[in-house]
Amino acid sequence: MPGMDEAVLERKLSLVLPHLNERQKRLLLAAEAQSLGRGGISLVARVAKVSRPSIHRGLRELDEPPPSSEGRARRPGGGRKRLKQKDPALVTALESLVDPDTRGDPMSPLRWTCKSTRQLAETLTGQGHPVSHRVVGELLHEANYSLQANAKRLEGAQHPDRDAQFRYINEMVRSFLAEGQPAVSVDAKKKELVGAFKNGGREWQPKAEPEVVHVHDFPDPKLGKAIPYGIYDVGRNAGWVTVGRDHDTASFAVACLRRWWEAVGMVVYPRADRLLICADGGGSNGYRVRLWKVELQRLASETGLRVTVCNLPPGTSKWNKIEHRLFSHISVNWRGRPLVSHEVIVELIGATTSRQGLRIRAEIDTGLYPTRVKVTDEQMAAVHVTTHEFHGEWNYTIAPETTV
Repeated sequence: MPGMDEAVLERKLSLVLPHLNERQKRLLLAAEAQSLGRGGISLVARVAKVSRPSIHRGLRELDEPPPSSEGRARRPGGGRKRLKQKDPALVTALESLVDPDTRGDPMSPLRWTCKSTRQLAETLTGQGHPVSHRVVGELLHEANYSLQANAKRLEGAQHPDRDAQFRYINEMVRSFLAEGQPAVSVDAKKKELVGAFKNGGREWQPKAEPEVVHVHDFPDPKLGKAIPYGIYDVGRNAGWVTVGRDHDTASFAVACLRRWWEAVGMVVYPRADRLLICADGGGSNGYRVRLWKVELQRLASETGLRVTVCNLPPGTSKWNKIEHRLFSHISVNWRGRPLVSHEVIVELIGATTSRQGLRIRAEIDTGLYPTRVKVTDEQMAAVHVTTHEFHGEWNYTIAPETTV
């Protein structure tokens, strides 16, 4: 029966053909077609899904003597030539379009357009190098190109003593820790919208049941924003975060330090008489902020601590230890979760841990911290500050009033 013969033939060819090279396949198909007699070529071509000319070629090869070279399916040089062989200038033309040295060339045809593979293919074709976008992608990979995002590494003008200041801070931290004195890194995390707003990242949820949030990120006037101010204890790998509701001012920053000292610091460092604070060069705890020094004077007088401040050099805030040892873990822990209230924010921060043993305590601060507070010259004169020999504007110590 023809139907049965066709099914048997299809099963046989499906088992054998994957193991053969091109010439062997042609010879097998030609032999099957010859054995079937009339109509065999059409049947074999249909079952094997090959062209009739391929089978005719196989029939001719059956009548030829076996080739002298073993293992070769085609004659030397056979097969379709690659585009870059047919058009040697293609690769050079492509690299001229994507080379970093030519990106700023106003005469470049793709200076102001997206350099997708389709755009590159259209431009190359217009230049006399007909090519598809798929081939463009293959050529780019072969030339060691890949899709790259922008990398944030440029820090602007670097202070000539930047590295020296980092070494100075490192030595200060080592010295304090060796003597059992507390050394902390402080900073304010970016303000967060409070309410049902989209939070970056993804979290496991039942399929097709995402957390529903507002389309637009307009602040809720009743909930406002959250201002997390962090204190990272370098020696104990422990964190403290105060979540404020008003403004990120120097008064708020020092109030957070005061809360930490009264709740944690004085307990774990009962014999401490000094405190080292590593802070950014700007913001509420910047070295130019007069109110920061006035508030630190109050803290020093209240606690009896000699407070030493070492500011990071300008433009290096991302090198602050608190960024990658505290804030990064908080961001990972609350990814994909809407920060619907200040209480939720505090709970998420307090539940943050790390494999290195990080533990964090968090509290809400409902106090008011007005902005644009003026500090008089008389108030500044009352600050008992001693500048260090190395960059005294960045490194200084404030003594309690009782010890002066």
